[in-house]
Amino acid sequence: MRPVHTALAVLVAAVWGFNFVVIEIGLGHFPPLLLSALRFLVAALPAVFFVGRPKTAWKWIIAVGTALGIAKFGLLFTGMAAGMPAGLSSLVLQVQSVFTAVLASLVLRERPGRVRIAGMAVALAGIAVAAVDGGTSGPVLGFTLVVAAAACWGVSNVLTRKASPPDALNFMVWVCTVPVLPLFALSLLLEGPERDLAALRGLDWSGAAVIAYVAWVSTVFGFGAWNHLLRRYPASSVAPFSLLVPVFGMSSAALVLGEGVSGLRWVAALLLVGGVGMTSLAPARAGARTKAAEDGGAAAGGAAAVSAGSPPAAAAASPAP
Repeated sequence: MRPVHTALAVLVAAVWGFNFVVIEIGLGHFPPLLLSALRFLVAALPAVFFVGRPKTAWKWIIAVGTALGIAKFGLLFTGMAAGMPAGLSSLVLQVQSVFTAVLASLVLRERPGRVRIAGMAVALAGIAVAAVDGGTSGPVLGFTLVVAAAACWGVSNVLTRKASPPDALNFMVWVCTVPVLPLFALSLLLEGPERDLAALRGLDWSGAAVIAYVAWVSTVFGFGAWNHLLRRYPASSVAPFSLLVPVFGMSSAALVLGEGVSGLRWVAALLLVGGVGMTSLAPARAGARTKAAEDGGAAAGGAAAVSAGSPPAAAAASPAP
């Protein structure tokens, strides 16, 4: 990856890491599904009126909106509301990189090389250390819901890579429109109208700031930048940077929420960073380039992109989706 894109990936990880602290604060104001619905409502409006018509097929917008918005965030917020701490949630969620790599291998035929596989193993060792440190004392239901959220994020990553949206911001804003009504309906059904109305009536500056951060900073900017990276590079190259999220998540949770961070958890963070370094520095395998060129549709445009030294995903991105 180019240095500027590496820096962008790290910035997104920092934004998402602190996002867990903001979510924890937000869950003190709103029920989890209502908070998730408000997140996507504010992210979509009024931005949807300024980004123009969708530039990606609706099937991809609906698919990513369902996997990312309804499933991933609904499960994550509910898991944290069930008692999963912010710092630990930021760590457990990163098993999405494994789901992404496996799904990318099966669906996109993106085959990570030996160094990348070793990097994944090192990063997963870090997650295992953190699980031994704090996961056994955490709520089983909350832990299960966060793992399920990670699986849905992996699905979303691969769907986004397959869609190759030509305009990442346009794509993300339209994706945000998909979960709004389903999440509001689920909140009314599962959390109850009385609880929802009480939360909305009690809205204050703190609650409004939470919604603004999770909607505009974490969602529009974060996933817009993330999808831009997924469009340019194989999913197995981009996804490992999300393993930096718990480094920022645990640090900010300790500083802002006072969550304890043991020595074992810092060891886990170091392993995660090491794993990210191994996976990001390793070259892509030829099989991934071949598949990307095939997915591009336009043979001449794909060949020009590859011959110019562009990443495989750049050749894959064509106006067709």
